[in-house]
Amino acid sequence: MNMQLIQLLALAGIAIYLILKLRGVLGTREGYEAPRTSTTTPETKRKKFEVIDGGSDLDISDHASEDSDVGRALLAMKKAEPSFSVTEFLQGSKGAYEMILMAFENADLESVRAFLGDEVYDAFSSVVGDRESQGLTVEAEFIGVRETGLMSASFNSKNNVGEIDVRFVCELSSVVKDKNGKVIEGSETEIKRQRDVWTFSRKMGASDPNWQLVATGE
Repeated sequence: MNMQLIQLLALAGIAIYLILKLRGVLGTREGYEAPRTSTTTPETKRKKFEVIDGGSDLDISDHASEDSDVGRALLAMKKAEPSFSVTEFLQGSKGAYEMILMAFENADLESVRAFLGDEVYDAFSSVVGDRESQGLTVEAEFIGVRETGLMSASFNSKNNVGEIDVRFVCELSSVVKDKNGKVIEGSETEIKRQRDVWTFSRKMGASDPNWQLVATGE
């Protein structure tokens, strides 16, 4: 099993849980918005992401200008780890997003501990702990990720650590119940739209294929 496939499985393996956004931990959440018709063409599936000498790396240029700081950072990551695919990373990140999100909602952070940086884990744990101390529970249903986009990327050549910021827009429904089972926030029938920007980090070329969530924002 090659490193690229292992990374995909690891990222997809990050994804099963979370939702009620508590400001400062997760992104913004709005009332339901009818999905907009995308003006972009569907992602072209490419079996290989080879760079032809003097040519463009479509795996990079599909997501960022190769002449930009983001493009140069992605190129440096691919040089440090030739099997790395930006397109497949983004596909896997959607599964990771759902999995970590739902783990947070279900107060089951230990199931995704390997995929959370220490600061993110501590922040999520604090919120879950506060919720439990008040006798509150969350019941949520993840509808799906509607939009995903690469926002930024950076690469530290001194330690080979790459970081990628990914924007997610998802739809979900959730309610918060008190210890008596009474709904005190949300609606089981109302679909909310939530926006997040998550930062994933990994040492390129390392034997550990796991990317970690190291920052959250909106």
